[in-house]
Amino acid sequence: MNLQLPQVITDITGMTGMAIVRAIVTGERDPLTLAQLRQPTCQSSQETIARALTGDWKAEQLFILQQALALYDYYTQLIAACDVQVQQQFAAMKPLQSEQPPLALPAKPSTKSKNAPPPTTRTDLFRLVGVDLVAVPGISASLAQTILSEIGTDMSKWPTAGHFASWLGLAPHNDISGGKTLRSRTLPTDNRAGQAFRQAASTVTRTRSVFGAFYRRKRTHLGPQQAMVATAHKLARTVMLKQHAPYHELGATTYDTQQRERDLSILRQKAAKLGAVLIVPDLAPEPSLPVSA
Repeated sequence: MNLQLPQVITDITGMTGMAIVRAIVTGERDPLTLAQLRQPTCQSSQETIARALTGDWKAEQLFILQQALALYDYYTQLIAACDVQVQQQFAAMKPLQSEQPPLALPAKPSTKSKNAPPPTTRTDLFRLVGVDLVAVPGISASLAQTILSEIGTDMSKWPTAGHFASWLGLAPHNDISGGKTLRSRTLPTDNRAGQAFRQAASTVTRTRSVFGAFYRRKRTHLGPQQAMVATAHKLARTVMLKQHAPYHELGATTYDTQQRERDLSILRQKAAKLGAVLIVPDLAPEPSLPVSA
């Protein structure tokens, strides 16, 4: 119908987009009247939205839009019913620990996603597992639910974290001949938990968390693709449920400082083997730029 609504509204399934679509389906055709349905949080002005809603209203396209809206509402109801069923299953499951303190939600920014599970999912997962997996950077309530549905709460089936990462498809598979590694790669897998960890790794690449600093360090000498797998591997090792210890974020600055100390320790050992002494100068602050008049 030559309507350019997706070009002026980022999320067509948001409050503004759905209000306009429903008004079109009920018979409204005036662009100015439709633009007045704009929510205050929408970045586009009413004039911009009105110009985007100026087109030719073809009957067959309106019928397709009506059918698509009906399907959207139907599947939304099915998802809501599925969420209710999942909550009932959570309530019927016994917690891993009989007595545990209530969950104190840490200061983690919440993502406002329409596809997120109900708000009580995080508390239910904490009651079943004994640790708050959502506190780990990159792990949302939806990803934590996906991971636990695949791996369960009994981690004794994997002797070590390395076995766990290998099962997830996040450990390198080395082709060795004559004691020499010819090729190193991860094997293709359809493991949903491994895919969830990869998705979590993609969300921390620019954060100031430990995992964000780890990804940026690995990217410098491995490239972005292998660094993403390495970060997902690190996230998987963190989510191992054997210790049942809460996660505490150290931050990128602390990680960079610890990594610098490890690098200096290696250099000191190499210098000692050569009969030399490593002298590390103090890091002087960068000079400030002169302010022009």
